[in-house]
Amino acid sequence: MIDQTGLYQLQDLEPTAAEFATAVSAGLSATPRTLPCKFFYDAAGSVLFDRICDLPEYYLTRTECRILARRAGEIAALLAPYGSLVEFGAGSASKVGLVLSKIQRPLVYVPVDISRSHLLAGAAILARSFPRLRIAPICADYTQPFELPEIAAGMAGGAAGFFPGSTIGNFAPDEATAFLARARQILGAGALMIVGADLQKDQATLHAAYNDAAGVTAAFNLNLLRRINRELGGNFDLSGFEHAARWNPGAGRVEMHLVSLRRQSVRIGEERFDFAAGETIHTENSHKYTVEGFGAMARAAGFEPVECWTDEAGLFSVHAIRAR
Repeated sequence: MIDQTGLYQLQDLEPTAAEFATAVSAGLSATPRTLPCKFFYDAAGSVLFDRICDLPEYYLTRTECRILARRAGEIAALLAPYGSLVEFGAGSASKVGLVLSKIQRPLVYVPVDISRSHLLAGAAILARSFPRLRIAPICADYTQPFELPEIAAGMAGGAAGFFPGSTIGNFAPDEATAFLARARQILGAGALMIVGADLQKDQATLHAAYNDAAGVTAAFNLNLLRRINRELGGNFDLSGFEHAARWNPGAGRVEMHLVSLRRQSVRIGEERFDFAAGETIHTENSHKYTVEGFGAMARAAGFEPVECWTDEAGLFSVHAIRAR
């Protein structure tokens, strides 16, 4: 079903409350404790992340947008043969418009995101901005297999993928390779993917980006505990935890943690979790790449590097890779 704006009916595969509860229980029972970063993105978390993207310290979004704006014509030329474009983790879909503005042929755009409200809001904005664009949103955990909607799967030229924001860095290297391989299967033979990847750089720049002065990243991190309280009946005292982002040089990544400020117990439903003072919950990784390292990972996943664009300062990279 399609409305007058070109927006197709939502395909809703949003994770259930039971899936959320199972993941939280498993993560908090592990040693060390973890929580999956994909659950950051409820409605409030998605809004907070959009605010992070506008922070002066957070160079990633504005740098990637400059690369996409400057190279939009080249990227559009690479995408020209494809009939559909699948964005993994679309969020507010604010970046894809830079590329869509340069694509002339009719196209089906498939935004995939775990936050239903954010997904639909972004799709509606794009539908108004690009009246000829057909949009088929999917609310799903894009790290899991899903099928393309019939309208996209049936387009001549096959499907291409778009994965901006250096979200690839949230995966461990083996997980990132597995994700790219899974995306290759979803998109099909010969698919092109455009992927944003943050580059290795000095620790001071990284520390500032993930420990902003306004405390927005801290609020984003703590919102995960607030969501557990609201949706799973938890009793986290948010004042008993603080945000910490740390550079792990051995793993080549920034790690986000929630640090228990005192000895305390938390109940979630019928389960109890005891925290020591200083104990952390590891909530997210942000791996940083070299251009060569990303290319090697793409090859391991069944892709060949086609092109790589970076900014003048070498802060960020956007890669075009094609499935073998």
